[in-house]
Formats: sequence, structure tokens, C-alpha cells
Amino acid sequence: MSDLGSRGRTPTFYYWYKHDKVSVISGLSVSPRQHRVGLYYRMHETNIRRPEVCHFLRHLLRHLRGPVIVLWDNGPIHKGDEIREFLTRHPRLQVEYLPGYAPELNPDEGVWDQAKKAMANGRPKDVRQLRQQVHRELRRLRRSRPHCARVSTIRIFLRS
Repeated sequence: MSDLGSRGRTPTFYYWYKHDKVSVISGLSVSPRQHRVGLYYRMHETNIRRPEVCHFLRHLLRHLRGPVIVLWDNGPIHKGDEIREFLTRHPRLQVEYLPGYAPELNPDEGVWDQAKKAMANGRPKDVRQLRQQVHRELRRLRRSRPHCARVSTIRIFLRS
């Protein structure tokens, strides 16, 4: 119901907004010899917490051979007892933290910047369509490798 009839009064509109969402955790890999870039991701319909981070790290360990260096920000989901215990049980993982407030050093941010720009005018009807749109865009990025240029920041960060 709206109040459009009264002149000089601001109209009031009531709208029920359903706040469905898709949360995605992702990461880039660089093969040590051939410098091939890989994009890995997992989608969730709830907020990503530490158990989902551990699940994603397990996913990476299944797909990557040898030692795995994880570069991530200082977000609270990347810390805590559950994460420390997981890292202790999986010595192949080495964690390095990016400096605070430096998204330009995180190549994964470049992937999300491109994905969000590509999906900016999309209007999915429901979460299922949103998941499909995100999945389609990440597959496109995975094949096109436009994020390769930003991966050079990984090598610079590891040398310092």
C-alpha cells in the first residue's frame, strides 16, 4: 500500500526484500615449474566460516601436489583454533598473511573484480540462477586466464 494521493507528502512504498545470497571462497594457484594459473572455488548459501575454510583447504590439497603456500588476508575466518589445528595436521600447507588494507596485492581480488563487473547488470530470479551465473562467470575466467597478470604479485610477495 502506498500513500500517493496527498500532495506535498513523500510517498511511502512497502516492499518485502528477500535477502538470498551466494557466498564464494576462492583461490588461485601457480604451478612452480610452468607457472600455470589455476582458479579454485566453492560456493555456499550461508556465510563462510572457519569450517568452510578448512573444507576449501582440503579441496585444494586434493587437487594440488607438493607443498602449498596460502596467501590470505588477516580476516577473522583465517585465524582461530580450528584453522591452527587444521594447518598443524596438514604440513603441506604454509600460510603467509598479506599486509593489512592491501587488496591490490591479492590476485584473487582481481578475479572478483572482473567477475563482479561481468555480472553487474544481471538480475537472477532466485539463488539457483545466481549460483549458475557465478559458476558460469568463474568458468569463463578460468578458461580465459585474464587474472594471470595479477598473479605476478604472488611472486613479488614470495621473494620479499
